Amino acid sequence: MTTVLLLRHGRTTANAGGVLAGWTPGVQLDETGEAQVRAVGERLAPVPLAAVVSSPLERCRQTADAVLAGRQLDLQTDDRLGEARYGDWTGRPLKELVKEPMWKVVQQHPSAAVFPGPEGEGLAQTQARAVAAVRAWNATLGPDAVWLAVSHGDVIKALLADALGLHLDQFQRIVVDPASLSVITYTETRPFVVRMNDTGGDVAALVPPKKKGRRRRTADSDAVVGGGAGAQA
Repeated sequence: MTTVLLLRHGRTTANAGGVLAGWTPGVQLDETGEAQVRAVGERLAPVPLAAVVSSPLERCRQTADAVLAGRQLDLQTDDRLGEARYGDWTGRPLKELVKEPMWKVVQQHPSAAVFPGPEGEGLAQTQARAVAAVRAWNATLGPDAVWLAVSHGDVIKALLADALGLHLDQFQRIVVDPASLSVITYTETRPFVVRMNDTGGDVAALVPPKKKGRRRRTADSDAVVGGGAGAQA
C-alpha cells in the first residue's frame, strides 16, 4: 500500500492579508509560516520519504524545502498539484469575493463552480487533475512507498473528499489549515484516510513497520472490524 502525506504550505502574506493568492507569482511564507514549516520538517524527520513532490508555486516550494533539509532527495514539482485556477478572482480580497454571486455556488455546489475569466477552471477540474497526479505518483513510486505531496488548501480538500468517497459538493466540510498534514493510504481496493488537518503530535505511526513474513494479500485493503488497536509501535 502506498501512503501519501498531504502537506499544505505554511501561512503566507496573502493568507494573513485575506487575499486569494491563486497562481499569483512571488507569494511567500510570512514569519509565522516559516516557523510552521520548520516545525513540520522536524516532525517528519524520522519518516523515510520516497519522494517530495510539490506544487510549482513558491509558497509550496518553500514548505517542501523545509522538509527536504538534511535528506538526500531532490524536490520534484507537478503542475497538477498547483492551486485551483481562480481566474478573475485571483488577487482579490476575500471580503469582496463573499459578495459575488459565485461565492454561494462555491460554498454550496462547488462541483458546478467554474471561476470566471479565461484563466479560470472548475473545481471539478482541480480535483480531477490532483487525483490523477497522486495516482500517477503512487504507481511510479510503488506499493511500499511513503511520499510527500505539498499543495494548497482547496486541492488537498478535494483529494480528501475523493479518498473519503464524498461528492465534491461536500468538500467544504473539510478543514485544511496552513502547514497541516493529512494522510491517505492507498490499497488495491480502497484508500484509507489516516489523518486530516493534523497540526502537531507524534508521527511514529507514519514510519512503515518492518515486514514480518508473507501476509494475506487482502489484508491491507481490509478495514478492521471493531476499529482495531490503532498504530502499533
